[in-house]
Amino acid sequence: MAHTNQQRKRIRQTETVNTAHTATRSRVATLVKKFETALAAAAPEQIANAFKVAMSELAKAAQKGAITKGAAARKTSRLAAKAKKTATS
Repeated sequence: MAHTNQQRKRIRQTETVNTAHTATRSRVATLVKKFETALAAAAPEQIANAFKVAMSELAKAAQKGAITKGAAARKTSRLAAKAKKTATS
């Protein structure tokens, strides 16, 4: 139980940030799934658009601190590799 005003404020701040980060991570996951769906459909235009949107959202999430820079880079790299593999096939 928080006993000081500072502790109570930190609890409020943590809850707010946690909610925002959860929403951001959820949006990233949704856009990655849309990219995977576009890959399954094998439509080059859809794949390119979905990749661009997912990559942008990953970068924003990393900038906001919802995910680490390394995680964003790793996921972006893997998505790019999948897109490239599909394009050459």
